[in-house]
Amino acid sequence: MRAVIQRVARACCRVGGNTTGEIGPGLVVLLGVGRNDTERDAAYLAEKTATLRIFADEQGKMNRSVLDVGGAVLVVSQFTLYGDARGQRRPSFVQAAPPESGKRLYEEYVRALAALGVPVQTGVFQAQMQVELINDGPVTILLDSEKTF
Repeated sequence: MRAVIQRVARACCRVGGNTTGEIGPGLVVLLGVGRNDTERDAAYLAEKTATLRIFADEQGKMNRSVLDVGGAVLVVSQFTLYGDARGQRRPSFVQAAPPESGKRLYEEYVRALAALGVPVQTGVFQAQMQVELINDGPVTILLDSEKTF
């Protein structure tokens, strides 16, 4: 499971002109589910997201988590995080999970994050979405449940 995590001042997701998720200060998580991912990957990445210390403390150091600052998380599914363009110009997505298991694990990640006490908003799985955000910092972190980066 892979995530691009951005610290934001605010963010929203729209599908067909309708807002599906909107947050103030917190995190936007673009989440990709891999072919071999399991519930364990979802739980690991949710815990890592909730406790990732990328918000400033009183001294201005990145030492606080989204839980510490009372922020929210907007989770948007993004299978293209498993795109492989190393050998061609058109990416291959064979390492992305099929839609059925991708959706199940995406929803499991959202449930696990909420169970940790994080307010969560979402996009719509497999929809064409427009995501607006104001990256705060900017701060962008890459996470991978296989710890490849």
